[in-house]
Amino acid sequence: MTEPLIELRGISKAFGDRIILDAVDLKIYRGEALVIIGPSGTGKSTILRIIAGLLAPDAGEIYVQGHRRQGLIEDAPDPIGIGMVFQQAALFDSLTVDENVGFLLYEHSRLPQQQIRELVNQRLEMVGLGGIGDRYPDQLSGGMRKRVSFARAIMANPDDPTATPEVLLYDEPTAGLDPIASTVIEDLVRQLQRAEAGCSTYVVVTHQQSTIRRTADRVLMLHQGKIHWEGTIYEMDTTDNPLIRQFLSGDVNGPIQVTG
Repeated sequence: MTEPLIELRGISKAFGDRIILDAVDLKIYRGEALVIIGPSGTGKSTILRIIAGLLAPDAGEIYVQGHRRQGLIEDAPDPIGIGMVFQQAALFDSLTVDENVGFLLYEHSRLPQQQIRELVNQRLEMVGLGGIGDRYPDQLSGGMRKRVSFARAIMANPDDPTATPEVLLYDEPTAGLDPIASTVIEDLVRQLQRAEAGCSTYVVVTHQQSTIRRTADRVLMLHQGKIHWEGTIYEMDTTDNPLIRQFLSGDVNGPIQVTG
């Protein structure tokens, strides 16, 4: 059996009295497209932040390429790069697109500015936005801001190959977008997986069916802090699991309780 690229063992997390993750086991393999689904508020974004090393679990262990992670990503860098695309794009409004995408290089590398600009534009071209580096986020549509955040997530430092992201984590990448803009983003997720300078492994958190179907090789169902089901898209469509059936149909009657 291939060794997982990233493995979570018995991961638990609570905020106050509310248990978000309850002894979750999860394996991510190199080159796969994993999609985590589930109702809102079930810990999907939390598990991404734990994978990224931005949030510490209350219990459990995290292994990256077989080595146990100690602390957060700022305490000791992982042997692989892990990039994250946040739900709201999380761009700096006061910075240009060029400055947003190249932020880490401008701040933490010794590369000349012209070289950084060239690297930035290469990444922008990969997401279909070449030549817009001088614009500001408020001059872009929602879909364009998402794509700029993708370009930033795959930004690499040629002087530090270990900083090149090998895994991308997408938190609700199509949230708030119309169906056409969502299709553009979904196609881009797949294109970046196959691109030479992209990331061959990714995890997507979503509850939108088009995103599930267009981006998933393997699907996990997270509910009430536990993984209750996993399988392929075909298996998702043919399973009798009541959680999956209710989630896909949108039926208010079933084991998933309506909370709002």
